[in-house]
Amino acid sequence: MSAILTKSLREQVYEYLKQEISSNRIKRGGFIDIYDISKKLGVSKTPLRDALLKLEADGFVKIFPRRGIIVNELTLDDIKNIYEIIGALECSVLSSLGGIFNENHLQKMVLFNENMKKALDRDNFEEYYKNNLDFHNTYLNLSSNEPLKETLSKLKQRLYDFPPNKEYVAQWEKNSTKEHDKLISLLRGEKFAQAGDFIKDVHWSFEVQRQYIELYYSKDKK
Repeated sequence: MSAILTKSLREQVYEYLKQEISSNRIKRGGFIDIYDISKKLGVSKTPLRDALLKLEADGFVKIFPRRGIIVNELTLDDIKNIYEIIGALECSVLSSLGGIFNENHLQKMVLFNENMKKALDRDNFEEYYKNNLDFHNTYLNLSSNEPLKETLSKLKQRLYDFPPNKEYVAQWEKNSTKEHDKLISLLRGEKFAQAGDFIKDVHWSFEVQRQYIELYYSKDKK
């Protein structure tokens, strides 16, 4: 029973720290004061340490022995590496959809992409982002590879949620919906290998998207 309670407490501390980072109360590049957090939450250092180890494993912080815990910043090299991994993983899922993907999935993707376009017309980036995740998850959730899906989720959180950028690059988002239209067209034609190549070599290509990436993340530093 104690092991279950300890795990539950660790997860609560983990979620608390993620929220503190996401809300920018603990800034990227800043140190985490474990003594202050331990006192504020009224928890011992064991669940706090376990939560920090999980945050480090997920790529959100770096633990320096005898120096402290720092929240990872997001450099262009980090983004390039993350794009490469996401592109490869999404490509592998799309390439294996033969016999699984059907008209119902296609129509869901069409709906989510149309919702994204409407959200842009209303300057509602939060709605845009939600539908964007739903669009990609429509085919990603068809995979039975749970570690792959968990990895993708954590990488996308690092890109967009820690902390979230309150602004967006309108031309980038509009271009993304056009790329989604292309992906839908390939899937409608059951060209799953081509769809995989497209998601990897265009949609999640750092070099193809670089001008937008640099603009978006320069906003993040203001």
